[in-house]
Amino acid sequence: MIKLEPFTPADFPQLIDWINDERLMKEWSGSLFSFPLTKDALSWYIEGANDLKDPDVFVYKAVDSKTGGVIGHISLGSISQRDRSGRITRVLVGEACERGRGYCTGMIRALLRIGFEDLKLHRISLGVYDFNKAAIKCYLKAGFKQEGVLRDVVRHGEDYWSLVEMGILEDEWHQLTHKSEPRAA
Repeated sequence: MIKLEPFTPADFPQLIDWINDERLMKEWSGSLFSFPLTKDALSWYIEGANDLKDPDVFVYKAVDSKTGGVIGHISLGSISQRDRSGRITRVLVGEACERGRGYCTGMIRALLRIGFEDLKLHRISLGVYDFNKAAIKCYLKAGFKQEGVLRDVVRHGEDYWSLVEMGILEDEWHQLTHKSEPRAA
């Protein structure tokens, strides 16, 4: 099981170690950061984060509750209280050897629980590059629906990357979570 805990300056070195090449940086952060990732950039990134009184962005480390080890990073931002919406960004299972083991789905489900239960959001969206088939599979498994493709939105070297837009609504999430709960006798 995955639990999400606030991402703090003590977590900076591990994330910097995980983001060890320019392509991974761009896949993880789009144009928010430049390579190499620095402590100063991360300090700016978490400034004002994780404030329930003024929810704008929540930045988390993902912890394997069995081992206590930090296995990833995830954030929920672009929160609009008026529209009751937010956007999942910067999803990363840190160590390559840990990918494909269900951690991403656990991270997404934990963040959806926060978004829909704690923050009372109606809609949560995300964008994923179309070549990231493992991530798309993870998001579909967590209940997201594909809503469209933004073609050639990012240039990396000589290549252009297209972005798959995905979203999930609160009633879809509630149906998924209640379907998996046992019925009372």
